[in-house]
Amino acid sequence: MDMKTSGNHQAITPARERYTTGSVTSIDGTLIGYRQYGYGPGIVLVQGAMGSTQNFSQLAEALSDTFTVYVPDRRGRGLSPLPYRQNHTIQRDVEDLEALLTKTGTHNVFGLSSGALISLQAALTLPAIQKAAIYEPPLFVNGMPTALLARYEREITQNKLAAALITGMKAAQMGPPMFQAMPHWLLSSLISRIMKSEDKHGSGEYLSMRTLAPTLRYDFQVVAEMNGTLESFRAIHCEVLLLGGSKSPAYLKADLDALEKVLPQAKRVEFPGLDHGSSWNYDKQRNPGGKPEAVAQELRRFFAEP
Repeated sequence: MDMKTSGNHQAITPARERYTTGSVTSIDGTLIGYRQYGYGPGIVLVQGAMGSTQNFSQLAEALSDTFTVYVPDRRGRGLSPLPYRQNHTIQRDVEDLEALLTKTGTHNVFGLSSGALISLQAALTLPAIQKAAIYEPPLFVNGMPTALLARYEREITQNKLAAALITGMKAAQMGPPMFQAMPHWLLSSLISRIMKSEDKHGSGEYLSMRTLAPTLRYDFQVVAEMNGTLESFRAIHCEVLLLGGSKSPAYLKADLDALEKVLPQAKRVEFPGLDHGSSWNYDKQRNPGGKPEAVAQELRRFFAEP
């Protein structure tokens, strides 16, 4: 546990996070690092785009009174720093998850966004998974933003990180509605300033935008590979909880509608007033819409049911 001192009083207080760290070796030799919280039946939280273990710290803490919560860093970020490989496939992500499930004896997974796609594919292929909670997987059942994904790839290859981040956010329809209408050059300039500020002053407990921007390649690869695979999920026989926010983009709601129709054992919960980032930490500056306790409440109920 981290310890902090305050002023001349030398007061010792526990840091907010109470976790240990560990690692597991995936089938191709890649080291996957993770945080471990709490005690009880296991749950693995699978991160989405532009996130690391830190973004799930409040959700993990909220669940840690009932469960042992494992929060891995996906490839290319944080505790799992292996750089992106062009031959990456979702099978690698599933193998990474399988290695952690095997090591810990865990049978429950929660996946957010692209992490939800990985969790779905894992539930389809890994008998170890008994329950899967899925938060807004970007299946793009009504059409992929292929032009934007191609633009992101060009910009990241040219090391235009700010521009690539904006393209990625527009492809995923993240940010306020006015964001979609603002000129690309203006948004890129704003993000570039933020990145330079992070370079100078740090990004606190979170990974910086400059660090995370290249990892979007992993996420977009997963999204592209899973496009058109909806019908395959009819073969998932574990229990599935579908989660989403009422303020999330319409395409994500359409994806959940389609999934609900094909999954044999699916329950659906929509969080009123919440959005795609609700399971991430509440942070006044970075994620004011975060409501991890609300998500944790539904996860507790679902994973505690016999």
